Amino acid sequence: MQLPINAPSLKENRIKLRKNQTHVEFLLWSKLRNKQLLGIKFYRQYSIGYYIVDFYCHQYKLVIELDGGQHNEKSRKAYDDKRTQFLNGQGIVVLRFWDNDVINNIKGVLEVIKRQIEERNSP
Repeated sequence: MQLPINAPSLKENRIKLRKNQTHVEFLLWSKLRNKQLLGIKFYRQYSIGYYIVDFYCHQYKLVIELDGGQHNEKSRKAYDDKRTQFLNGQGIVVLRFWDNDVINNIKGVLEVIKRQIEERNSP
């Protein structure tokens, strides 16, 4: 079954999320946009199925999620786990980073992303 990619029903939500991005999303996006990382195209606030992900690289089927403190709440963890299982079922790898990691160690975050891409790129 073909998944709806950037489903029209989610377009308003995607636009709203892009316009109201967090400081941390802005910080990471400033390093991913315009193929700055390894010449690879990333999208932000991209929908896969009926979920909107923070960042997505179609070429390597890689999702990057940035998590603030609210993701520690039990109900939010359950939702995140369900979403990750769905994406993994589509062959998509999900990398999660805490907001503090991006703020305090963006170079380390970018290294983890690069390593994942290299792993997905190797035979």
